[in-house]
Parts: sequence; structure tokens; C-alpha cells
Amino acid sequence: MKDVLLIAAFALAGAVCAGAAGAVALRLLRHRSVAVSLTVVAAVTVTAMLAGTLAVAWAMFLSPHDLSVVTLVVAMAAVVSLATALALGRWVVARGRDLALAAREFGEGGSFSAPAGRATAELAAVTRELATTSARLAASRERERALEASRRELVAWISHDLRTPLAGLRAMAEALEDGVAAEPARYHRRIRTEVERLDAMVGDLFELSRIHAGALELVPCRLSLRDLAADALLGADPLARERGVRLHGDDIAHAPVDVDGKEMTRVLANLLVNAIRHTPADGTVAVRVDRRADTAVLSVTDGCGGIPEEDLPKVFDTGWRGNPARTPPAGAGLGLAIVRGIVEAHAGRARVHNVPGGCRFEVTLPLARAQA
Repeated sequence: MKDVLLIAAFALAGAVCAGAAGAVALRLLRHRSVAVSLTVVAAVTVTAMLAGTLAVAWAMFLSPHDLSVVTLVVAMAAVVSLATALALGRWVVARGRDLALAAREFGEGGSFSAPAGRATAELAAVTRELATTSARLAASRERERALEASRRELVAWISHDLRTPLAGLRAMAEALEDGVAAEPARYHRRIRTEVERLDAMVGDLFELSRIHAGALELVPCRLSLRDLAADALLGADPLARERGVRLHGDDIAHAPVDVDGKEMTRVLANLLVNAIRHTPADGTVAVRVDRRADTAVLSVTDGCGGIPEEDLPKVFDTGWRGNPARTPPAGAGLGLAIVRGIVEAHAGRARVHNVPGGCRFEVTLPLARAQA
């Protein structure tokens, strides 16, 4: 037992010396390639084994012939180990170099394409993460291009919509100033109407800018969607009567939600006005409120005839108006964009889909916590 402990002590001493030397070498070469590090690790392993073996051999007073045989065997093992480590390191370095080139092309604005050939688990994980990041950046660039296009269209439409009433206001003001207006009171009423239209347009722009800037301050309180929908139906009834559209609001369930009453009233008003304007005379606009699990769903169904499938993803985009038949006589295509911004600020979701004879806008909101 004593001899075994002595042999273990000599082997441990030799291995510790080799390991310490390897640790120093790894620290000095830590900025070199993986191939160098793998070679150092293999060399440390072989050297530790050689040092331990030689220490035990000297302690056991082996013959020179036996000592040379042991040394030769360990040396051959060291050569094979170092060659294997070097080959493995060169392969890992090659895979890393290919990944670096692919990442460089990705960083220069292109899309990431995984390098050919198999790689280690770590490099494969990095490749997957880069591919995921590339897909996200491509989607982000696409959204940025779409937003930029919508901004340009919005500026063009706003310029057109502002120019028309301003030209009319200028003409009426000049007529009143020159005293050629046959009915000044009618001109005054028309001027007031155009000013109110411009004020509503500027108000929509201001609201949308607050939403995009994240400056929309909500004051939530416990309300029922039934009450909000009833108030919105009463407010939209004059416009519906003027256009000969019937309002239907019998399927409205009680759904308590924590929302900003003023902002949510604007959402419902925008949806109802949008539905009434796009529904032909003698058509029906239906409002419905349902409870689904821990959410409340408010839907507004119109009789517009449906929206083309390719346009459905763009309905809530800033400035979208669709085809000329769906272009309202006033506004700049901001109403639905405001709807989506306010709903998302309430941790909800706004979407639209076609139904027979028209389309349905749905607003999904979380139920009040005490009722969820």
C-alpha cells in the first residue's frame, strides 16, 4: 500500500508540473487561434503522462532499456496526439473562418447564408443565431421600407387634402372681401365647415404622432365595453341616418376592461364612421361584443363588399385608403392607423377579415384583472 501511494505521489507531482507549465503556455497564447490552443492542450496531456511515467520509472529504478522503451511509447503517443489535435484545430479554424466571412457579408447589408459543411455544435449554434438575426433584420428592413413608402404617400395625400379646402377658403375669403358674395351667411357656414374639417385632420395627425412617438398617455379605468359601444352607437346614429345605413347593436355582452375611456371612445367612433361610410344605403353595420376566455372582443361588421385579400395586411397602415371607391370624402387615411395604435397601447390587438358581403374589424382587449 505504501508503494502504491508513493507511485501515485510521483505521478501526481510530474503531472502537476506539466499542467502548470501548460496553464502558463495557454495564458501566453490565449489570443492565438483555436488550433494552437488545442495543440497546447494535447501537449499538456501527453507531457503530464510522460512526466508522471518517467517520475515513477526513476523512482522504481528501471533499467535504461526499460526506461527508453517507456519513453519511446509515450513519445509516439505524443506525436499522434499532437498531430490529431493540430488537424482538429485546423478544421475548427477553417469552419470559424467560413463563418466569419459569412458574418462579414451579413454585416455589410446582405443576407446571411450559412457556410457549407458541418461544424461543431457551438459553431452550429452561432450559425443558427446569425440566420435568425438575419431573418429578423430582413423583416425589419422590409417594414422600414413599407413605413417609408406610407410616409411618402401620407405626405402627398395630406398635401392634396390640405390644398383643396385651403383653396376654397381663399376663394370664399376673397369673395367676401370684394363684396361679391351673394349670400355671405352661406359662405360663413361653408368656411366654418372647412375649418372644422382641417381641425379634425390636424387632430388626427397630432394623435398619430403621439402614438408613434410613444407619448400617448393613458388614464385607464374600469369600464364596460357594453356602455362604450352603446355610447358610440348613439354618437354615430345621425351619420347613419344621413346615409341610410342601419345600425345593429343587439349582441353586446357585458365585458369589463381597464381602458382609457376617451381613447377607446375614439377607437369605436373611428371604426363606426369607417363602416358607415363604406356601407351602401339600406345596408347594415353591426356591433358585437363577446367574451373569449380572458379577453373581450369588440367587432364592427359593415357591408362594404369586402377588401381585396392582398390589401388586408395594409388596412391599418398609416395613410392607407384602398381603392378610390373606399376613399372617404374627408380624412387622410389615418383613422384605422390611430385605431391600431390606441388598441396596441392597451395591450390589445386590432385585425380585419372579410365576411360574406363585407368585412369585420375586431378589437381584442384583455378583460379587467378581477374578472379575467
